[in-house]
Amino acid sequence: MSGTFNVCPECRSSVALDDGVMVAEIVDCVDCSAALEVVSTEPLILALAPEIEEDWGE
Repeated sequence: MSGTFNVCPECRSSVALDDGVMVAEIVDCVDCSAALEVVSTEPLILALAPEIEEDWGE
């Protein structure tokens, strides 16, 4: 698999990403299973993905 690597903001382990990764894409950390969102591609920045909250029909 060709691609780039970045660091998980949760556990600081290495996360492999495909070359064609896009902003707002969600990837998972293999070590801690955290859902990570690609915030920027230039430079490549990962952040914890926001949790989906229930709106209860509001």
